Amino acid sequence: MQDSTKGVLAIIIAATIWGLAPIYYNLLTHVPPFELLAHRTLWSFIFFALVLMYQNRLAEVWQAVFRFNEARAIFIASFLIAINWYFFIHSVQTGQATEASLGYFMMPLVSVFWGLLIFKENLSIGQWLAAGLAALAVIVLTFGLGVPPWIALTLSTSFSFYGVIKKRLATRPTVAVTVEVLFLSPIALCILAYYHGWIGGHFGGDGWTSFLLTLSGPLTATPLILFSYAARRIKLSTVGILQYINPSLQFICATLILVEPLTMWHAIAFPMIWIALVLYSVVSLYSRRA
Repeated sequence: MQDSTKGVLAIIIAATIWGLAPIYYNLLTHVPPFELLAHRTLWSFIFFALVLMYQNRLAEVWQAVFRFNEARAIFIASFLIAINWYFFIHSVQTGQATEASLGYFMMPLVSVFWGLLIFKENLSIGQWLAAGLAALAVIVLTFGLGVPPWIALTLSTSFSFYGVIKKRLATRPTVAVTVEVLFLSPIALCILAYYHGWIGGHFGGDGWTSFLLTLSGPLTATPLILFSYAARRIKLSTVGILQYINPSLQFICATLILVEPLTMWHAIAFPMIWIALVLYSVVSLYSRRA
């Protein structure tokens, strides 16, 4: 099997795991979001540490921690990914997974904003139209629902800016994510100490819940490792297009499996976002080939 074929397969598996995540988190609706986030952080760190230990690369983690400029950027990234994880868990537990999928559909288009603001990138007319159509979809939802789609905006903004920071890091991806969860681990331990000491934590209460909480580590780490593997072996444009598997599956899970209501305003806004994505992708592909 060629490297490019392995890369495509890796990104498909990663996007599928992310896309089916609402089913997993729906099984843990009885666990408070902060407690679940703490477990996700700690088990992810343990899993990443074991992977790096197996690869004999654990020393790279401590090297990254003591490189001040890199560590500062990774520290910011860690809080952005924590915000993203929390609001995704919260969206599933409160019956708003549909809006979460909207956020991940919007994410590439929000990245356009960061490209304009930070990297001073130029957009073609087609790309401007795509960005404008996405903005119009948000306005439609805000008008129709009476409030802005805060979860979608938070997820798309946090993850896209997380990508901006990662773009500038010299640290290898797996090591960087390990350091991110390492930075978050003390907070996670404090949260779990609070729940187990005063409220009553869920880990250890029953075997099934404990197993699912432990599983949050591999489910978080595996797609990130696969994504890093794929990004080095296939074109960035291919990675971008295949990533749409993630929000598409999230949308299917939300509407067909979790049976969340789809309002008329969602039915108007989602096609607008999809058209904007298709337009932006086609224009970007054409520009790269040219």
